[in-house]
Amino acid sequence: MKAVVFHGIGDIRLDTVPDPELLEDTDAIVRLTASAICGTDLHFVRGTMEAVKPGTILGHEGVGVVERLGPAVRNLNLGDRVVIPSTIACGYCAYCRAGYYAQCDNANPNGRDAGTAFYGGPQATGPFDGLQAELARIPFANVNLVKIPDGVSDEQALMLSDIFPTGYFGADLAGIKPGHTVAVFGCGPVGQFAIASARLMGAGRIFAVDAVPDRLAMARAQGAEAVDFNAEDPVACIRGLTGGIGTDCAIDAVGVDAVHAHDGPAAVDSAAMEHEARQTAPNARPDQEGNWVPGDAPSQALQWAVQALAKAGTLAIIGVYPPNDRTFPIGEAMNKNLTVRMGNCNHRKYVPPLMELVRTGAIDPAAILTRQEPLTGAVDAYKAFDRRQPGWIKVELAPAR
Repeated sequence: MKAVVFHGIGDIRLDTVPDPELLEDTDAIVRLTASAICGTDLHFVRGTMEAVKPGTILGHEGVGVVERLGPAVRNLNLGDRVVIPSTIACGYCAYCRAGYYAQCDNANPNGRDAGTAFYGGPQATGPFDGLQAELARIPFANVNLVKIPDGVSDEQALMLSDIFPTGYFGADLAGIKPGHTVAVFGCGPVGQFAIASARLMGAGRIFAVDAVPDRLAMARAQGAEAVDFNAEDPVACIRGLTGGIGTDCAIDAVGVDAVHAHDGPAAVDSAAMEHEARQTAPNARPDQEGNWVPGDAPSQALQWAVQALAKAGTLAIIGVYPPNDRTFPIGEAMNKNLTVRMGNCNHRKYVPPLMELVRTGAIDPAAILTRQEPLTGAVDAYKAFDRRQPGWIKVELAPAR
């Protein structure tokens, strides 16, 4: 089969690889009908998050059709259309039973304290081959596959694999109540769904902070108040528009470096520069020109979020940060009595209820999808997505049918 394979920092290729096999009685094999590129994938290509094993198939978002089933999978049939939640869980440990699927005791082969298991990630996450491929092996398939009902398209369901649940998770962590004022830092795909989720929860006002024009336009189309951080100080702007008070809630949806508009070479071309910078200074970050420079300050988005929040506000952090990041503006946060909540999304908890919202027409998540490219064009799609070229907010990859 064809798959997008990681070979090293800045080196991904479309390779022909062996078809996956059933390894456990609880496995399934799914033929992918659609997958997607996520900003998290760029961290692996750049080396921001290291230790991806060469030969790993990338990607953690996918929908498809069940092609093979292990004998212990009793709730699915061959031919079922399914969405694949991007984090992997057993479904029966104490954490899964409590809804903390991202902290499953059994899914990660590295042990119960190894952290979240997901597809197409570093060694510490499994590793499990990913979903930017024609076929994928799904462990604990009775839990890690969710049937797609009639009336929900592949494109709509694909957004439920990761980014819609993650955006909703961020809004949930932020404790948004009807009438609350919310600031979302980073208006990529997850940020757009954080905005949509804040609206579903009844937020009174939503500020959308970014610098990429088509992202801000999409946020404005959702009813958010756009703040271009390249044109104005976002903290001063938000505090000015809230009578000096600030927001009740803030969501960091960008991660360590995505707040910087990236107009230079794509990660596939220039990852070595970033990797070298991080080897000498783990907290290196891009400057406004996209050059990687040493630094030990907290993420700019985190600083802005803490400063823009009202006293006793709540900060939700769902952006991807590498394990070696040790900085946070804890003094400012403490002096304002802020509540800080963060983590990896418990996707399996959120997929079923969000699927029902889609089925009933309460929301159309496919509106976020802006590009559909063949799997054979994945490397070029990665480059365009990384450069944040106009129209490349969210990219679907379609395997050959």
